[in-house]
Amino acid sequence: MQIEHGAVDYQVFQRDEREQAVVAVSGRCHTDTADAVEAQIVKPDGSVQNWTEAGKAEGGQWQASLHLQTGGAYTLRFRLRRQPEEIVEVKEVLVGDLWVLAGQSNMEGVGDLVDVETPHPLVHSYTMAESWEMAQEPLHWLCCSIDSVHNPNGVIPGDEQHAEWHRTRNKGAGLGLTFAKAMVEATGVPVGLIPCAHGGTSLSQWSPDLAHLGGGSLYGSMLRRVNAVGGKVKGLLWYQGESDANPNDAPLFAERFTHLVQSVRTDFGDPNLPFYTVQIGRFVVAMPEEGELAWNQVQDMQRRLAEQIPNTAVVASVDLELDDLIHVGTQGLKRLGKRLANIALRELFGRSDIQKGPRPAGAFVDNPEGTRIRVRFMEVNGRLTAAGRISGFSIRSAQHHPYRIIYKMEVDKASPTDILLHLTETCPQNATLWYGFGIDPYCNVVDEADMAVPVFGPIAIQRIQ
Repeated sequence: MQIEHGAVDYQVFQRDEREQAVVAVSGRCHTDTADAVEAQIVKPDGSVQNWTEAGKAEGGQWQASLHLQTGGAYTLRFRLRRQPEEIVEVKEVLVGDLWVLAGQSNMEGVGDLVDVETPHPLVHSYTMAESWEMAQEPLHWLCCSIDSVHNPNGVIPGDEQHAEWHRTRNKGAGLGLTFAKAMVEATGVPVGLIPCAHGGTSLSQWSPDLAHLGGGSLYGSMLRRVNAVGGKVKGLLWYQGESDANPNDAPLFAERFTHLVQSVRTDFGDPNLPFYTVQIGRFVVAMPEEGELAWNQVQDMQRRLAEQIPNTAVVASVDLELDDLIHVGTQGLKRLGKRLANIALRELFGRSDIQKGPRPAGAFVDNPEGTRIRVRFMEVNGRLTAAGRISGFSIRSAQHHPYRIIYKMEVDKASPTDILLHLTETCPQNATLWYGFGIDPYCNVVDEADMAVPVFGPIAIQRIQ
C-alpha cells in the first residue's frame, strides 16, 4: 500500500465546530480484488485503538476516512483486511487551528537568529517547500517556494545547499512561532502555521485581482497553499503597510485593505474570518514631511479600520526595538506574537479577562486654566505604565507644527487608564493631539499585559464647556 493523498507526517488539520476533523486518505495498493481497508489510531498517550473498517480498496486503489478529535499527535495506520501484515502509517498528525502568516518583511521575519523562540511539539508549519514539519525559526524560506512570485528562478535548492543555508543564515526570526506557542499554552489546541509573507511587498502586489495568476501572485500563492492544506483556516495574521506608507499609495490604503479582507473571507469561505494586523512601527531614515505624514496616515488608518471592519483587530509595534532601520528585532517580535495571541484568546476563546489593549477614547482640557489635558483610554489591561519617563505624546497645530508646551506626562493615580499632560501655558485653540508623530518617535506606554498604545492622530482636544 502507498499513501498518495490526504495526510502526511506532521500535518495539522483544521478542526470544525464539533472539535474534530475528518481525515480522508487514499492511495495505491497491489491488489485488484475488492477488500476492506482497516485503520488504527495511536493516541497521544500511547494507547492504541483496535483495527476498525475505515474504507475500501478496489482496482488497485484504496481510500479511507477517520474522525479525529482536537489534539494529537496521532499516528494513523492503515492495512488491507486480507493483507494485514502490510501496514502504512502517518505520524505526528495534529487537529487544531491553522493560521496564515501574510504581509511583508516584518511578517516574513528579519530578526537576528539569536535567542529565537524554541519549537513546540504541538506547533507545526506548512513550509514554503510544501511539506509539514515541526515549526522552527526561520519559518519563511522564499528560496524553497515552488511559486514564481516568491522564487522567480524556480530552482529548488538541493539538500546540501539547503543545509548550508541553515548553517549560515543569521536573519529570519518572526512573530508566528511565538504567537502559536502562546495559543497552545493557553488553550491546549494545536496550531499549524502557513507562512505566505514576502518582504518589500505592497497592497497592490497582494491584490486579490491577481489571483488568476496562481503562484505568480502573492494572493494566488496564498490561496493555493491554503487549499493545499484543506481550504479552511482559523484566521489570518497580517503585518504590512510600510510599502504603502507614501504620498501616492497612502490615500488608497483603506480601500485596498478593505478589498483584501473581503476577498480573503470570500475565497476562504468564511465571511467572519478573523483578520488580525500589526500597525507599522518605526522607520529610521531621512524623509520629507509629506512622506512622514503619509506614514502616520497609514498607521492611523490601520487603527481606525480595525474598529470599522468586524472581526478584525490591530496591535501596536511602535514601542519595540529594531534590528535595523525598519525591522523589529527578535525580542520585539516575540512580544508582538504574544500581543496577537492576546487578541485571539479574547475574541475566539472567550477570555474576557484580556482586553484588546489601550485605544484612545478622547482628549480634553480638564482644568479651568486650560493647562492640563486628560487623555482617556479604553480596553486597558489593568493600568497604563511606561519604563521611565512617559514619551510619545505631542500637541500640534492644524498644520502639524508642534506646540512645545508639555513639561510633564504621567499616569493619573486616581484613574490609571488616563494619561495627564501638564502644560506650561493654556492649550491653544484648535490644537490636536498625536501619539507617535513622525516616522521615528520614541513611544513607551503599555498596559499591564504589555499591550502597547498605538500610533494615533490627529485627535481633537475637547474644551471644558
